[in-house]
Formats: sequence, structure tokens, C-alpha cells
Amino acid sequence: MPHEFNFRSFDLASRLPHGWQDQILAAAAHADVRDFPRTPVLTREAEQVAYIRRGRVHADQVRLRLPWLYELYQGYFLELATGTRTEPVSLARDDRYGLVLNVQHGTSMRFECHVDSNPLTGLLFCTDHPEGAGGELVFGHDPEASDVAAVERDCSVIRPRAGQLIIFDGRKHPHYARPLRSGSDLRVAAVMNFYTASCPEETRPPELNRHLYADS
Repeated sequence: MPHEFNFRSFDLASRLPHGWQDQILAAAAHADVRDFPRTPVLTREAEQVAYIRRGRVHADQVRLRLPWLYELYQGYFLELATGTRTEPVSLARDDRYGLVLNVQHGTSMRFECHVDSNPLTGLLFCTDHPEGAGGELVFGHDPEASDVAAVERDCSVIRPRAGQLIIFDGRKHPHYARPLRSGSDLRVAAVMNFYTASCPEETRPPELNRHLYADS
């Protein structure tokens, strides 16, 4: 049966440091852009889709280039995430995936259709995209949706607005980011993993770290 998608939204534009968008864009210029292979366990891409082209500023580079953002993840953003739950919420202890930037440039990139393994995700939109510009975040209502077309048939759509933080549970809602419509456009979002007492970090599938970091 379809599951209603719920999320909490916070307008943080006035709380972020002066020049924050310029700093984000400067960091995004160093993104690792390539064809990323589909993610084991979590992917909801069609079988014929082996790779999805996108960009990522990895967690170590976020800490190096945007220390204020990492501090917010550890502090204020954690407080906001905790306020959305009735149980304790914690950060990812493994800094490799706690906070990253997802980057799309032009019309050939999008973010993989997938479900989350962590019980709580924070996503800070860092760029604005008006209606019709693409880059929307799309959440399927059907937990069994197994490709982009199935997600699009029954979905909730969030248009990116710079400075908006959303917090959600994406474990039962396949979701992805649509491609941009303009070849010169740039979409950047900061993505954060949080865990809860009932779904701690130890529940993260080991296949993910083997896939991402060649862990043995």
C-alpha cells in the first residue's frame, strides 16, 4: 500500500553565515564528477541503468573547505533533527558519510533513485531552482517502486530553495533528484546522515562501505 510521505522543513537562510552560498559553490567546483555505479541494496533504478552521472564533494573535503557546515551538522542541525523524533538522535560516527555535497551540473546529471538505510536524513538545499527548471527532489509513495517511472507515477515533489533544510525518513520512499533543464545550471545540496536509538549506525548495510570505500 502507498505510504504518505512526511518531512519537516526549516528556513535557515538567515541563520547561515555571510557568504555561505559562495563558499558552497567554491567547494562544489572541486566535486568528484563521474559515472557512479548503482548502489547495492538501496538502489531503485531500472535494471538496465548501471551508472548515474553526478558529482560529489566527499566528506573529508566538506570538513576541510566548509568547517562551519560540519559544525552545524554536529550542533544546530542535530538539535533540529532531534526535535523531529521522540527518541534520541545521533550523528554518524564514521565521518566518511556523515555529511557530503551532492552536485548536478547541466542536463546530463541526476541523483540515483534509491531508498535510505539511515532512519533520518537532513538535506540542505544550497541553490534555488524555480518552477520548470528541474532539479526537484521526488519521493515515491509506493515503497515497492523500482525505477524512476514508477516513482513519478505517484509522488511528492519538493522544489529546491536555497537555505531550506528538510529532515525526513527515506527508508520506505524511493527518491531521486530530477535532471536540470538548462545546460548551464548548477544544483548543490548538502546531505546528512542521522541515526536513532531504534535504528543505530550499526544497522548500516556493510555492502555500502564495501561499495563506496572498498572496505574488506
